[in-house]
Amino acid sequence: MLLCTPVGFRQARVEMVHQQSFASSFWGTASLQSRLAAFSSVAPHIALGKTRELSGRFVIARKKSGFAEILLNRRLSEKEKTLHSTRPLLKRGTVSPRLPVPSHIPRPPYVTSPKVPDFAKLPQIQDSHGINCMRASGRLAAEVLNYAGTLVKPGVTTDEIDKAVHNMIIEAGAYPSPLGYGGFPKSVCTSVNECICHGIPDSRPLEDGDIINIDVTVYLNGYHGDTSKMFLCGTVNDDAKKLVEVTRMSLEKAIAVCGPGIEFKQIGKVINDYADQFGYGVVRHFVGHGVGKIFHSAPAVLHFRNNDRSRMVVGQTFTIEPILTIGGIEDETWDDNWTVVTADGSLAAQFEHTLLITEKGVEILTVA
Repeated sequence: MLLCTPVGFRQARVEMVHQQSFASSFWGTASLQSRLAAFSSVAPHIALGKTRELSGRFVIARKKSGFAEILLNRRLSEKEKTLHSTRPLLKRGTVSPRLPVPSHIPRPPYVTSPKVPDFAKLPQIQDSHGINCMRASGRLAAEVLNYAGTLVKPGVTTDEIDKAVHNMIIEAGAYPSPLGYGGFPKSVCTSVNECICHGIPDSRPLEDGDIINIDVTVYLNGYHGDTSKMFLCGTVNDDAKKLVEVTRMSLEKAIAVCGPGIEFKQIGKVINDYADQFGYGVVRHFVGHGVGKIFHSAPAVLHFRNNDRSRMVVGQTFTIEPILTIGGIEDETWDDNWTVVTADGSLAAQFEHTLLITEKGVEILTVA
């Protein structure tokens, strides 16, 4: 997960060479249209939500017909009413102090700065040593994530999950990558129900029927391994289960199209096409990213339809991490500058893997 404060997102730069028609009501709002016009006239770079470095290309999704938009909005409205009638919105709990890391464990360079690191412009291509290190960090991240999932039960706090994750990572001689990233106070992200991403672990107990994304990144031997998935807490309703399963499948389908020479736009097309079958929104403010020695770098991997024609190359490592919603894709950020929730309170789900492009196709690195 790209862990930047929303302010950091908007400071990151995105090449804008040409524009196309906007795709949805989200992109079509007057405020965004006017901002885009202003940016294009005064600056060659903009940032929209999560960093979008597109190798000199600004990409926007294809527009639905008016009739399709009406049908989709009607279906989403019906789902929102069903879910909101039984589920209260999230409330912030108490955030405990930052946990210590033993001095002998190597730290990523950004830990000493309160600022969000710049989004590195170059993709990360691994040699044989780098590949071996990425496999090790990816495997550890997956093991930690699987363990964290066993703790998801009604009454358990996300702060307890954070402590368990933190201890498992440092016991393995690794550093929890989120800790200290731009001032992020915890070792893992825990995003519950309508939280899109970057949820800060706190004292709120998980409740029966919650869904939660746990996002784990570890820094081991100088390389980051980044992964996340959804977990069900207790008895979860069918609508929430379906969202989680469709999101998981969207990631699998996106991974299946990856390989050397494949255009990155194929990822967004596959995910968006699949989500459309179920009337789900695809969040646009947050993207996948290159990963390796650097936590976040090019390419910015878009999960919605786009025209990014850059291609995957052998040895390249990056994440795919789609976020789907039952309702709208607009988001709001809490005043902690990290927690991002759906503006309409509808459920969101996300899955993520770190991938390696090989001569024969693609390898998932974040598997235990």
